[in-house]
Amino acid sequence: MVSSIIDDSSKSIIYENKPQVKRSVISKETSATVRFALESVVANGTGKNAYIENYRVGGKTGTAQKVSNGKYMVGNYILSFIGFLPANDPEVIVYVAVDNPKGVTQYGGTVSAPIARSIMMSAIETLKIKEQSGGMLKEYSYLDVKYLQVPDVVGMTKEEATKALKEFKVKYSGTGSKVAFMSPKANTFQSVETTITLLLN
Repeated sequence: MVSSIIDDSSKSIIYENKPQVKRSVISKETSATVRFALESVVANGTGKNAYIENYRVGGKTGTAQKVSNGKYMVGNYILSFIGFLPANDPEVIVYVAVDNPKGVTQYGGTVSAPIARSIMMSAIETLKIKEQSGGMLKEYSYLDVKYLQVPDVVGMTKEEATKALKEFKVKYSGTGSKVAFMSPKANTFQSVETTITLLLN
């Protein structure tokens, strides 16, 4: 905690703390287990509002009731979320804490997680973080906009592609009989409201 101690009169250094290499606090195996657990919090737990399709996000929500004069305050909380991505090889860590927000449901997952998600989305764009596969799929509720994996239809006929993409809106370009190109690209997760554009040749 102390960098150095300096004599006030002579300005000479009496003591200087040198950096020391310490061993890892936890093993790689334990770290991987914890990251897996925190990824499940975002995919299937209280941190769902921080989930980002096609990216692996881990995190934990916090809902802390504040104390005044030794007693818990009524309806007064600090709502927090700490998240990181990619969960399999972290590059970004975000911590958001909101002190006693008004007019909202008092949970970290409903208040702080969406803010953290927005920050992480900006980080993805700024740092050009690539999409990852192999992450946990989010369990959607009836209130959520559903995301599905886009099948690869390149090389299919127009009829075959239409059938394979029945969950999405489809737009065609070109006059050919087979799909030569598609956007967004295959195997990514997209909203069912997304329009898939197919180039026919």
